[in-house]
Amino acid sequence: MGIKGLTKLLADNAPKAMKENKFESYFGRKIAIDASMSIYQFLIVVGRTGMETLTNEAGEVTSHLQGMFTRTIRLLEAGIKPVYVFDGQPPDLKKQELAKRHCTCVCRFSKRADATEDLTTALEDGDKEGIEKYSKRTVKVTRQHNEDCKRLLRLMGVPVVEAPSEAEAECAALCKNGKVYAVASEDMDSLTFGSPRFLRHLMDPSSKKIPVMEFEIAKVLEQLELTMDQFIDLCILCGCDYCDSIKGIGGQTALKLIRQHGSIENVMENINKERYHIPEEWPYQEARRLFKEPLVTAPDEQPDLKWTAPDEEGLVKFLVNENGFNNDRAVEKIKAAKDKSSQGRLESFFKPAVNSAQPIKRKETEKATKESAKKSKPAAGKKRK
Repeated sequence: MGIKGLTKLLADNAPKAMKENKFESYFGRKIAIDASMSIYQFLIVVGRTGMETLTNEAGEVTSHLQGMFTRTIRLLEAGIKPVYVFDGQPPDLKKQELAKRHCTCVCRFSKRADATEDLTTALEDGDKEGIEKYSKRTVKVTRQHNEDCKRLLRLMGVPVVEAPSEAEAECAALCKNGKVYAVASEDMDSLTFGSPRFLRHLMDPSSKKIPVMEFEIAKVLEQLELTMDQFIDLCILCGCDYCDSIKGIGGQTALKLIRQHGSIENVMENINKERYHIPEEWPYQEARRLFKEPLVTAPDEQPDLKWTAPDEEGLVKFLVNENGFNNDRAVEKIKAAKDKSSQGRLESFFKPAVNSAQPIKRKETEKATKESAKKSKPAAGKKRK
């Protein structure tokens, strides 16, 4: 889920709320990550060529495990402490409203069905480019994919959080309560849920070349000259997955209208309704409530986040014996991560991160990252389906 055009809107109107950081600068930071989005990315990218994907001996897809394992090792070797948050049940209002209005949930189903038909045609025509394109659109994250990754992460000693509802809202709640430094995702609605800090590109494989973009919600509000309630209304006007937006109103116009009128109600009273068409039975109020009062774990019930030593024997059994990973490489990577974690503990790896105003010893972290990068070749043997 995301907010349409929000990144560009902030770049144009709140540039001081954004800053570029090196991947290595997050050494020692606890970061909450939306697991489902990561798994989806792994399924469409890792080891995929046309219809072929990574599989184990039983023919079961392992792209999500390869991606999750490699990406998490990379974060741990850099001294970053990831927390993966998994979706629970979507809000009833979201299911009802989106199904009723044929928004994202239905559109995704429809697009997936269309992609399946297009894929069949591409296969019949021998269209390699079409096969590559449409096969990715048929990908769906299943319950089993999630359970596989939960098991893997627990064996790696990485904390797993199961959200009561939406993972992005739970990530924001963890950040608000000081459990983590920031939320890492590619969807900007983490800010709409009120996450104090939000990171883009941290999970990108090329983030060592592409800077990580850090957003601070307090500075966003200051630069846009909006309250949090007004910012939520702005995001709804821009376009979110909870409901349709007003046709003809883009990001810049939405910002202008919210600054001028203060709320969606006042905007609707004052806009030219012949020019801007307000959807019938528009559930913007429910959307607003879901952003302001999402179903998340209460602060006093949030779990203690603990990073433990990897279960090396369990990992080898799961990755090598059950899923066909290369034994030597898997063990090597597990030990490297374990060594890094041990080193981190000696350097207050599990203590609260230093104040951001304090200088970061970049040379030391860059040196450690370069040394660990020498061991970062893929850990699994590829089998094609």
